[in-house]
Amino acid sequence: MANSALTDHAIEQLLSEPTPGAIEAVRQLDGDYMVLGVGGKMGTTTAVMLRRALDAAGKSAKVYGVSRFSRPEAKLELEQSGILPISCDLADAAQVAQLPEVANVEYLAGQKFGTDSAPDETWIQNTVVPSLVAQKFRQSRIVVFSTGCVYPFTPVEGRGAVETTPVAFLGEYASTCVGRERVFTHYARKFGTKQLMYRLNYAVELRYGVLVDIGQRVLSGQPVDITMNVFNLIWQGDACARAIQCLQQVSNPPKILNVTGPDKIPLRDVAERFGKVFGKPPTFIGAPAAAAWHSDASESMRLFGPTTKSLDDMIGLVAAHLRTGGRLLGKPTHFETRDGKF
Repeated sequence: MANSALTDHAIEQLLSEPTPGAIEAVRQLDGDYMVLGVGGKMGTTTAVMLRRALDAAGKSAKVYGVSRFSRPEAKLELEQSGILPISCDLADAAQVAQLPEVANVEYLAGQKFGTDSAPDETWIQNTVVPSLVAQKFRQSRIVVFSTGCVYPFTPVEGRGAVETTPVAFLGEYASTCVGRERVFTHYARKFGTKQLMYRLNYAVELRYGVLVDIGQRVLSGQPVDITMNVFNLIWQGDACARAIQCLQQVSNPPKILNVTGPDKIPLRDVAERFGKVFGKPPTFIGAPAAAAWHSDASESMRLFGPTTKSLDDMIGLVAAHLRTGGRLLGKPTHFETRDGKF
């Protein structure tokens, strides 16, 4: 890696590089696209990758990016990438009604962090907003971003939760995420909408994610909590490419799909790898638990093939960014949380 940290623009270009699978998906799909929640951590990457994939496929379909845009400059950044930004409060039915009709919707809106202090707002964002969106886009293909947190802890020695594993309700956040899926499913049944529930575990990039959290602690000499024991992760670019490809997998009743990397990763192992890179042996707290949040992504691997970034690739990129003082998003993942409170 270079001796200076990558800029935000360079990181976004890296993350939004469309995969061959994403390009082929948009080549085959018809109609325009809309990313709801484009201002979030993955929304921008998904929208820009869509635009780049469409350009690579020689298609002129529009890509809309919808957000409240608390940062006005974010609209300009999207416009410069060929995205059509629309300011909209998705909790306002009148504003949602004014959104243009599109054939393809990526639903990334939602709330996680701050749930413990304002659970009422999380319920509005994660259940009421889906009701408005599902009714508005009843004729569209919809990929609904969800989370592996809807599953119970499963034994670390096992394969992890599969799509048929019954959901659990550990904490308000997980409960509202189950609520989001249930609301979308209700309207899919009512209107015949084709949907897919995209249960994602730990997308990572250079400025955010469980690898950033672990790497920061090792680099600064702070102890790493290994109670959670194991976890899954996937490069954010791969996660966004799979979300685009999932538009071809929507069905009625909605399809459920686990999306993460191929491996069950021990927390201690990751910390020790960072320790070797930084020349700082990590210290640990906590006793590894016998069960954890982890998922089996065999079905998405079957559908979409291998991911483009290995664990070693991601650790290398994150370590270089941390060591050169690169900008971070400042949003810890709370990967060690075992009570469902975020």
